[in-house]
Amino acid sequence: LSKGLPAKLINGGIAGIVGVTCVFPIDLVKTRLQNQRQGHQIYKNMLDCLVKTVRSEGYFGMYRGAAVNLTLVTPEKAIKLAANDFFRQHLSKNGKGLTVFKEMLAGCGAGICQVVITTPMEMLKIQLQDAGRLAAQQRMPAMMSPTKLAATNTVLSRSYNVGPSPAARAVSATQIARDLLHTQGIQGLYKGLGATLMRDVPFSMVYFPLFAHLNRLGQPSRDESAPFYWAFLSGCLAGSTAAVAVNPCDVVKTRLQSLSKGANEESYNGVVDCVSKIMRKEGPFAFLKGAGCRALVIAPLFGIAQVMYFIGIGEFILDQSPFNYLSA
Repeated sequence: LSKGLPAKLINGGIAGIVGVTCVFPIDLVKTRLQNQRQGHQIYKNMLDCLVKTVRSEGYFGMYRGAAVNLTLVTPEKAIKLAANDFFRQHLSKNGKGLTVFKEMLAGCGAGICQVVITTPMEMLKIQLQDAGRLAAQQRMPAMMSPTKLAATNTVLSRSYNVGPSPAARAVSATQIARDLLHTQGIQGLYKGLGATLMRDVPFSMVYFPLFAHLNRLGQPSRDESAPFYWAFLSGCLAGSTAAVAVNPCDVVKTRLQSLSKGANEESYNGVVDCVSKIMRKEGPFAFLKGAGCRALVIAPLFGIAQVMYFIGIGEFILDQSPFNYLSA
């Protein structure tokens, strides 16, 4: 067995964990901003949302849903990177370089493979991230009619126990997952699968070829690799470009995957219905909600990932491991 793939998986896993820890609060802000409707804005912008979250939910409030992400980000990154590698190898016959089209094809395959883990991970994460926004909306009764408020309260207390006491408020991802599996079966966890594919497949198709080309620009010669800061910057630039490009799909995905709605927030019956309702009620700019946050989340995530590969932490760990001596 070559060390290539296991080392890549270790690198991807470590990069995922480091990256998520760094940028999770901004990801939480992105979910809350995307779920806001016009006329019912609790948060003005990214900074306002962070400040209000810390005030009302404490510092750790910014990390609601992070446990799900940290648990599943390693397998998700591992699948994505391994799949991209696998497809690239199969598409590059006789050692020649890949055409841009083939690079995109490999990225497309990687995007399709990763949604197996991404969809349920995001589904659970979004419920936990959005609970605070819904609770904040409850504390602003002027915004809604009493009947609507009562209805929202029952839905919320049922799915999140967002009650007045802080002890009742924390609901775990396992609890939400159990409830979903119990009421809707496995497809409950895969709600928004179409929208996740619509986001992740184009993302990988833009990111992987763009990164490969940017990275090539920093190589002093064909045989030398680009310096590590160049790998980091290429990862950041390719990641944020791809993130902003697919942001409309991300907005649709967030809306479809949010189970509990605030007052006056409509439900959607799938991607097409969601797109047309957002377009009609909130206009085209609604599809760019959270785009800045998403660029800020994705850029360091991918930049860090590229640096991990560059340093070769996975290779180092494998060299130290007992398996190495066994195979020697």
